[in-house]
Amino acid sequence: MAPDLGRVGASPPDEALDALANVIEAARTPGKRFVLGIAGSPGSGKTTLARALAERIGSRDPGSAVHVPMDGFHLANTTLDRLGIRDRKGAIDTFDGWGFVALLERIRAESGHTVYAPGFDRSVEEGIAGEIAIEPGTSIVIVEGNYLLVDRDPWSRVRDRLDASWFCATPETEREERLVDRHTRHGRTVEAATAWARNVDGANAVLIEASRVRANLIVSGITGEPVVSE
Repeated sequence: MAPDLGRVGASPPDEALDALANVIEAARTPGKRFVLGIAGSPGSGKTTLARALAERIGSRDPGSAVHVPMDGFHLANTTLDRLGIRDRKGAIDTFDGWGFVALLERIRAESGHTVYAPGFDRSVEEGIAGEIAIEPGTSIVIVEGNYLLVDRDPWSRVRDRLDASWFCATPETEREERLVDRHTRHGRTVEAATAWARNVDGANAVLIEASRVRANLIVSGITGEPVVSE
């Protein structure tokens, strides 16, 4: 059975990670920082893939790769409450897109000192400022998130600030199952989790899935392998 990238503790097989790491190595310019973006819908497995890939690359060359989630740019819950959009948290307008673009510019331009990026604590659904350190010796930065390839300002500026863009593709039924599992683990009832997965995550996925045509490579969210054709 193929490994499930969305379950707790699961990760892509070593062979798939090695193959993807080789793709990066072949594409990057020695001595220059390489920024990879992995986009995908909620529940696609993009975060697990990005984290596992950074760890795999780091096992070859310690300190060389870091994973940076777009989720660190969620607007704070208090801000979402003030704007009256907390019930749509995860939609494209509930993120600080301009802040994310600015971080990408810093990652590309500032290699002589540490650049700090926000992380995300899913247990409280809030960003954590300065949690992730991108050190001067970090040669590969893997950013991931839902809207990296959406052709809408400011997100349309993201792709030009990446050296490569991938899309993590997973069937809708599998994504929904993973999301229900995730939401229930974080306190929602099965009914509430299913409603959120369909009405919020599902609605966002329509926009996200349409952006896959802008990716350089499609990667399976089931096996972690490149998808030649679909």
